[in-house]
Amino acid sequence: MGVQATIRIRAARSIRAGALLVGAAITAAVLGLGCGGASKPPGHPVAVNTLTMIGRPISITEEYPAQTEASNTVEIRPRVGGVLERQSAVEGQRVKAGQILFEIDPQPYRAALAQAQAALALAEAAQAQAVRDLSRAKPLSALDALSQRELDAAEAANAATLAQVRAAQASVKTAELNLGYTTVRAPIDGDMSRAQIRIGGLVTAYTTLLTTVYQTDPMYINFSIGEQRLLQLQRELGRPPDQRNPSKRRFRVFLADGEEIGATAELNFVDAAVDLRTDTLPLRLVVPNPTSQLRAGQYAKVTVDTAARPDSLSVPQRAVQELQDKNFVWVVDGEGKAQMRDVALGARVGSDILIEKGLAAGDDVVVDGIQKLKPGRLVDTSHQAAAEKPKP
Repeated sequence: MGVQATIRIRAARSIRAGALLVGAAITAAVLGLGCGGASKPPGHPVAVNTLTMIGRPISITEEYPAQTEASNTVEIRPRVGGVLERQSAVEGQRVKAGQILFEIDPQPYRAALAQAQAALALAEAAQAQAVRDLSRAKPLSALDALSQRELDAAEAANAATLAQVRAAQASVKTAELNLGYTTVRAPIDGDMSRAQIRIGGLVTAYTTLLTTVYQTDPMYINFSIGEQRLLQLQRELGRPPDQRNPSKRRFRVFLADGEEIGATAELNFVDAAVDLRTDTLPLRLVVPNPTSQLRAGQYAKVTVDTAARPDSLSVPQRAVQELQDKNFVWVVDGEGKAQMRDVALGARVGSDILIEKGLAAGDDVVVDGIQKLKPGRLVDTSHQAAAEKPKP
């Protein structure tokens, strides 16, 4: 073979070798593209706890701030002025109607009574003389021994002295009343508050406050309900709320430390108008208080259960999420995937919250494992949460 033939053979071998390399590269590229473009298999389902919605009657407990008030409060003020001479009742203790509380110096009023009695005696003596004069004048006038003018004067003197007697009697009565008013008595049964004036102090009639007596058995509990709640109550009752036709619901009263009073509270008063300052309707309960457990002015809390709807739905509060001023929960659809569901919330009932709109009986709501959820994510619903009643 010649030199040219040898060159052609070597060139052909180089071309075949290059073609093989190119083919291998293309194959590798194709395989590489095939491996890189394949989708990853879906992740494992997220384990969650779910709660199946079941409609059941749920009573909502409404709470209202309240304050106690004595069923009767009397400010003790003197009817006469003078120096306070004695305090007979003990501050803070129960007093009876008619019991002596304070005594004002009676000496000036005894003297005034004596003076009035003396004036009455003078008036009665003058009137007796006028009666005698008139009795003598009438026969003389009948015999024309006495002029008509003199008879008229005798009759006028008799009438004047009679009026003086009546005025003197009124003065005596006034003096007797004032003397009696120096003894200040309790007008009602109740608890006496702190004395505002000490012994030796000067009191002014109808002005100076001596003390206050609170009638605490029974006791009033004052609270108010909002205008919206008022409208709901009217729809439930089919009429405006009225103390003459109260509902059968139980009112419970709790003190500031959370202790419930054992006495039964009854609706005693419903105001005739809504308070324009607070847009609330004042109401009042009455409770017996024989042991003085309650005192006027204490803060309290009134609770009452509303009417229970038979098909209420509730979820634990931890199951509710908030996004852009909207509330939603995670539900599991028919394919076992998590989906977001907008809901309208109602009142809180213990650790649960009522769902007004967005859920229906039979829906599976995720209550635990929410943090790992995304729309369309497969979930493992093998862990079902027990449908418990809301805890009060």
